[in-house]
Amino acid sequence: MVHEYSSQARVSLNSYEEDMRLLLAPRLAYFAGVARHEHVTRAAQELGVPQSTLSRALVRLEADLGVPLFTRKGRTLSLTPAGRTFLTSVERALSEVERAAESVRADADPSAGKVAFGFLHTMGSETVPELIRAFRVDHPRVRFTLVQNYGEAMIERLRAGELDLCLTSPVPDAPDLVARRLDEQRLRLVVPDDHRLASRKRIRLAEAADETFVTLEPGYGLRRITDALCAEAGFVPRVAFEGEEAETLRGLVAAGLGVALLPPPAVPRPGVVELTVTAPRAVREIGVAWLDGHQDTVPVAEFKRFLLSRRGNLLPD
Repeated sequence: MVHEYSSQARVSLNSYEEDMRLLLAPRLAYFAGVARHEHVTRAAQELGVPQSTLSRALVRLEADLGVPLFTRKGRTLSLTPAGRTFLTSVERALSEVERAAESVRADADPSAGKVAFGFLHTMGSETVPELIRAFRVDHPRVRFTLVQNYGEAMIERLRAGELDLCLTSPVPDAPDLVARRLDEQRLRLVVPDDHRLASRKRIRLAEAADETFVTLEPGYGLRRITDALCAEAGFVPRVAFEGEEAETLRGLVAAGLGVALLPPPAVPRPGVVELTVTAPRAVREIGVAWLDGHQDTVPVAEFKRFLLSRRGNLLPD
């Protein structure tokens, strides 16, 4: 019985708080305007509302709070101690609302707005900086919030409204998303430089069936591609180590802890040899995705158009 009462009390309290927000919010600017002028007529002129409307709003506000906020002498008012305390919080709340409004307006500014852009870790050192550099030649004031993550995590952030666009692989296929293939990237079998296969230039993936692999963790797009390519080559990879970042895997390969299927590095790494895989065709598709039905700001629409114009020419040679 105590638990049931507590639950009911919480529901009632939450309902009361919600009701108070609905009651108070429209009247706060009126209260602050009158408090600033200490005169109903002058406040009504500044706020552009009838004096009678303003007077009624103040009376209702005091009634809802159950506390007098002003002492009155004709049309002149002065704040009570409770009114001064309330004004401090009201001005802070109105200031936060104003800042929030300015922020969203700035983000949507056609020439200087913001794009929240996600991309894979492997595209952070070279591809994305070059894309942004090229885009800002014609849009020099557009700002970017950049997020590096693996594919599934970025898709969730798209759905949560935290990203406008993301570059990911594999190209997602979901009813709530729009995705466009932009390019493909060849994957290589990376082996230690003293490995039995290190003298080779090309290899069929089936020849690595007995090797120990280092891979990204389950859930990463490149891990799914690795597993699928190995299955196509007729084997299940024996995984010794799992990581979260491609260059970490290269370091593990250089240390002799296994081999890996990886996209080419931005800068060649010593200690490893990268072999072209001739069969099966070892590539990963790179695509751009966004939330279906999402209304783009002008900067987001322009950057989306720019990315789509780079189809087939997204990645560095």
